[in-house]
Amino acid sequence: MLSDIKIFRLVSSSEAISFLLLLFVGMPLKYMADNPILVEILGPVHGVLFVAYVFGAFIMAKKLSWTKKQLIISILCSLLPFGPFYVEKNYLPKTK
Repeated sequence: MLSDIKIFRLVSSSEAISFLLLLFVGMPLKYMADNPILVEILGPVHGVLFVAYVFGAFIMAKKLSWTKKQLIISILCSLLPFGPFYVEKNYLPKTK
């Protein structure tokens, strides 16, 4: 069974990738090619992953004894395209 850290890492990576796809593939298709289908599909998926990421950040903060600053940074990183990768690298312990 996956540990909480592995689950959060999976959610974090998925959230970051969905955000990047929305920004760099979905939005250009929508506004330059008048084809909103990717945004219509990926938008709600990203929304769910975003909420799961923020919820998971609170769980990880408690389990890993993050400071308030680390928690705030991890939540702010969810607003940046590559932010969740920063959190994975700097705040999560290595797992096998």
